[in-house]
Amino acid sequence: MINVTKTFLPSFEEYTTILKKAWDKAWITNNGMLVQELETKLQKYLNAQHLLYCGNGTIVLQMALKAFNITKEVITTPFSYVATTNVLLWEGCTPVFVDIDPENFCIDASKIEAAITKNTQAILATHVYGLPCNIELIEKIAVKHKLKVIYDGAHAFGTEYMNKPLLSFGDISTCSFHATKLFHTVEGGCIICHKEELLRELMLMRSFGHIGDEYFSVGVNGKNSEFHAAMGLAVLPHINSIIEKRKEISALYDRLLSDSNIRVLNFDKEKIKYNYAYYPVIFASEKDLLNVRILLEQDDINTRRYFYPSLNTLPYLKSASACPVSEDISRRVLCLPLFPDLEEEKVNQISGTIKKLVNI
Repeated sequence: MINVTKTFLPSFEEYTTILKKAWDKAWITNNGMLVQELETKLQKYLNAQHLLYCGNGTIVLQMALKAFNITKEVITTPFSYVATTNVLLWEGCTPVFVDIDPENFCIDASKIEAAITKNTQAILATHVYGLPCNIELIEKIAVKHKLKVIYDGAHAFGTEYMNKPLLSFGDISTCSFHATKLFHTVEGGCIICHKEELLRELMLMRSFGHIGDEYFSVGVNGKNSEFHAAMGLAVLPHINSIIEKRKEISALYDRLLSDSNIRVLNFDKEKIKYNYAYYPVIFASEKDLLNVRILLEQDDINTRRYFYPSLNTLPYLKSASACPVSEDISRRVLCLPLFPDLEEEKVNQISGTIKKLVNI
């Protein structure tokens, strides 16, 4: 069975050697020494001013909304994982969907200003597949209208834009360290900010709002354990080679699919140092996508309709505007298997199956 992704695991000895430090002290949670070490190393790797390691990539989005007291309208993207919309609904906010850029699938920043009302408080945008949003225009709009910018950077670990880590932009950026991500801690996530006072607020929020016997604010359990941090510390030294191998496999897909009528990712290599988080392809029709998916499944090759459906069409929304570009792309996009030890033979097989069907 070939899955769409495969969790990178360091050697068992690498992991247990690191974990033993916490094991020997019997300090396995509540901001342990491995959590603190991972935060320091991630802060350096991502050139982040302030970074907190947390329980997952969803709780950090919730914390961001709470930290800025966002309770009204939030302009957001319809093309993302469902967590991006769910956190808004969970926190009692109203998602206002703005359609996506057909080139990079991120929110179309040129359409944001028209969606702003007196109730708009923030922009929550996703760096889709690890490619950057239109950061300059979003910042310009946010400053003009006094809005907070929160980036869902679940896919953005390792991507750089204009020689800066993509996760360094926005008032707050978040990232997921789920086992399916190129850098992972089995379960986990981080939240990045630039101001000391905001960091303190987020630290309190992550740990029930208190320090010892002193209580300061309402908080939740956003912490993570030494077991998870140990995995992150074991994976991090491999991250550059992981990205490089994913780049090689993506380049192979590009070559093999270059003479087909499907569309692959295209980005400005002068401005963007990409992390190769995913390999999405856009078919000419949903029918082509479904036919290819069925044929690949018969060979025990799993793909993923990522992202589908367009989030503005979720059945539990009270109302949402149409987003024709997102609705169209979401029906035609399929992510192909991509992980460091994916064999060249399998990439050839997958590409050949696709070309056999779509080039008829």
